[in-house]
This record gives sequence, C-alpha cells and structure tokens, in this order.
Amino acid sequence: MTRLQSTDISEICTRLDAYDQELLAKTGHTLRGLACYAVGLNEEDIVNRLPDVLIGVVPIRWGQGVIDGFSETTRDILKHIGFQAFVTENSDVSGLAEAFEKQADIIFLSDDDHFVALNVECRRIVDNAGATGKGFGAGLNLMTGGLQGQGVLVIGCGAVGLSAAMTVAKYGAKISVYDTDHSRSRHLASALYKILGIKIEIESELTAALSKYRFLVDATNSADIIHEQDLSPETYIAAPGMPLGVSPDAAQKFAARLLHDPLQTGVATMGLEAWRQILAHSR
Repeated sequence: MTRLQSTDISEICTRLDAYDQELLAKTGHTLRGLACYAVGLNEEDIVNRLPDVLIGVVPIRWGQGVIDGFSETTRDILKHIGFQAFVTENSDVSGLAEAFEKQADIIFLSDDDHFVALNVECRRIVDNAGATGKGFGAGLNLMTGGLQGQGVLVIGCGAVGLSAAMTVAKYGAKISVYDTDHSRSRHLASALYKILGIKIEIESELTAALSKYRFLVDATNSADIIHEQDLSPETYIAAPGMPLGVSPDAAQKFAARLLHDPLQTGVATMGLEAWRQILAHSR
C-alpha cells in the first residue's frame, strides 16, 4: 500500500460532512451510500443496525510507525458512516488484545505493507487495496450514469488497479490497462481472464492511451502524470491512487468529474464489506 503522510489526512475529520455533499453532487450518494452501493448493501436496510457494530482501530508502531492521526481518522470515518468505533489505548499486540477484550466485532490495523479489517465473527479479512478499488470503481459507475459498454482505462496495475478493473468490468465496462511495468499489465490481464473470463487491451504508451478514453481510473502512486491537454472535455476520473496522478491544472478543470480521496472511500468500503460478511454469516 502507498504510505500516506500526516498532511494527506489532516483535514479529513473536519470535512466529512462537506465531503458527503461533494459526493452527493458527483455520484448521488453520500460516503455511506457509495460504500453500500460498492459492496451490494441496501443503505436503508442496514442504517439502523450499524450502531450495534463495534469496531476497534489498533495503532501499529513497528516499521516506520504510526502516521500522526491515522488511527483517529479511521475511527472518525467509521463513526461518520454509522458504526461504533474506538482507538485502542495500547498499540501492536497489546492493542489487538485490548480490541478483543472490548469485544470488537471488527478490528482495523495497518502496518507499512498492509491495511486490513479483521472480521472477528467470520474469521475473514478485508484488505484496503481491494476495498478501495471496489469503492472507486463503483463511484465511477455512479458518476458516469453507468459503464455498460463503455471503454475504461485503468492506469496502474497493482492490487488497487486489479480490484478497480474487476469492479468496472462487472458493471459492463470494456477494460484497457496501462502500467509503466508492462509485466504488471500482463499479470492483470491474465488475472481478469482467469477470474472473469474476459480479455482486455494492454496499452503501451500513456499519452496516446489517454486520448482514446473518456473514463479513467488512476490507480498509480505517481504524481502529475495526467495532464489537461491529454484529456477530452468529457473525461471522468476515479482516482484512488496516492499521490493524485492528475496534474493540479487538470484536477481543477475536471473537479466536478474527479473522484479522489486519500482514505475515506477505502475505509468506508472496508467497514461495510466486513459488515456484509457478518450479515451473510448470520443467515
């Protein structure tokens, strides 16, 4: 996973209500609604049940250590969409034990390599990369009014790109991919064929590819690789990558058709995917 900086998340907690309004304008859904849509839950059916779900967030201090405010921001996003959530007083193994002692239903924890939600009841894991790709793929489908039969270029063929590609493919999009490492493009294409039985096009040059597609997923961790002059006026972009690959000028011009956040969509989708697992397990 891309390691966030404290400056990337410093204003998230104070802007969650404002972000809901931005998402409503772009997708027709708040953050909770978008995440429900992404994981296949009916928001009206589950909204009154979310306060019964307790989520513990455990700070992990090994490796490069905790990003300032990360655990608290994760907690606040989860509370914002309706869960009970707390940050453990202890970190690492002691924090994990504390979350169990407090009978958390779901436990969030992150290190330098992985950010996961542990589903205590179902003994399953929701990975941030998969959830983030799913959330942004769903957001692109909502922003555009539906991707059925539309060409979508996925830029960046890591775990988030794979998840986003699978998501938009399930909405009926025709997938093309680009990565500076062509072996990663081939790996993603092979994975989509094995999992979904679909063949995709591999693009070899980014600027040429950008001119061919109106719908983009930026799943890279490279800044300033997508420029205004390379995009058509009708372009829509879902950008789960950090840092944002869209140049500042392009981000300003396409602000109404650009979906991007550093943590909110991924965390909300993780929480609701874990809750969906609990619902399915209890039936």
